[in-house]
Amino acid sequence: MTKLIIAIVGRPNVGKSTLFNRLVGERLAIVTDTAGTTRDRLYGEADFAGREFIVVDTGGLALDERADLPGTPSAMLAGVRAQAQIAIDEADAIVFMVDVEQGPTPNDFEIAKILRQTTKPVYLIVNKADNETRRMEAVDFFQLGLGEPIPISALHGVGTGDLLDLIIANLPEQVPAEPSEIPHLAIVGRPNVGKSSLLNAILGEERALVSDIPGTTRDAVDTELVWDAQPIVLIDTAGLRKRGHIDPGIEKFSSLRALRAIGRADIALLVIDAVDGVMAQDQHVAHYILEEYKGVVIVVNKWDLVEKETRTMDEYTERIRYQLDFIAYAPVVFVSAKTRQRVRQVIDKALVVRAAWLMRAPTSELNELVREATLRHAPPGKGKRVLKFLYATQSGVAPPTFVFFVNDKKLVHFTYQRYLENQLRERWGFEGAPLKMIFRNRREGV
Repeated sequence: MTKLIIAIVGRPNVGKSTLFNRLVGERLAIVTDTAGTTRDRLYGEADFAGREFIVVDTGGLALDERADLPGTPSAMLAGVRAQAQIAIDEADAIVFMVDVEQGPTPNDFEIAKILRQTTKPVYLIVNKADNETRRMEAVDFFQLGLGEPIPISALHGVGTGDLLDLIIANLPEQVPAEPSEIPHLAIVGRPNVGKSSLLNAILGEERALVSDIPGTTRDAVDTELVWDAQPIVLIDTAGLRKRGHIDPGIEKFSSLRALRAIGRADIALLVIDAVDGVMAQDQHVAHYILEEYKGVVIVVNKWDLVEKETRTMDEYTERIRYQLDFIAYAPVVFVSAKTRQRVRQVIDKALVVRAAWLMRAPTSELNELVREATLRHAPPGKGKRVLKFLYATQSGVAPPTFVFFVNDKKLVHFTYQRYLENQLRERWGFEGAPLKMIFRNRREGV
């Protein structure tokens, strides 16, 4: 089930990261008094009143390096437009934050002009309204034309609960999505790793192009094609088919698009730049793939630019698995989109991963595996109590989901859970597929 997305937009230094930290309950975003501190989108999962959703901190608007310098209003304006438009395209609700201390600014008006064009709910939040005088001054923002301003103090938490009540009341209901009969593959990754080039290289293969399917974004379309008699759908998160002009800031505002695409996909093709190696943003995207329980193939692009020796590929693979150890089960494919080297392997491997993502283990063999595993490595205990496994079953696929009935689920240590997962993978493979492990007491249902 794709989680609903709430995007926080606004000028730099109005308090977006502070609100983000408060809503997700963790200090994930760096908060300082320096404008433009947040350089990449950050996202966090949150729940409120029984609803789960994703909060995205869009960071500062001036992501073009020149825009940090005085005298470059056009670069700033391009960033404003890029961020606001992608928030409109991808988010389910938009929180537009302004600063009561500074009052309405030209950039606030520019953002408001774009946000007024959407039919999605927009909440005009006036931050730093931590006393009665400032709350009264919030009325100045009526002139932005986005309805009644909502005064809050993100730093002190004043008004944030009421804000969430309002947002949750207007969010659409979430309906669990069943996997499509046609595999959906999302090409994801940080900017400039070659996502568009990879898409073009795949489409340049001798395959039958079936159709272009309108996607959920302003400039991206899903592509349905037939690959060795197998229909597949490619979800292009780069939003570009051909080389051409990219509006300033568009690539750097790509995280929302990636989150949405991963949610719609069965398998994520995580593209990494071979020259740069694994970066922090690659890890962020990989974490979200795991959190959404999607299958994954790691695609190392620009392999033609790497000087190679006998063990270069093996050493590179080991380094990737260390840096992305939480998805160590993912296959790694080394390609060059430019020369089309091994591009075919990307789709072939993705289809193998999808089959694993939909694989079901026989119940009798699963329980036999658990018995043998517990004999080889005794379950942990606490005091006189020892963990005992009573029965195991696979309750679902996409991802493969296993339920283990035990005498006391509080005795299950994460290291033993990892041990059981390794046993499952050793027996059935599940290449590239995350496994969901659920432990229940004997009286609990499946």
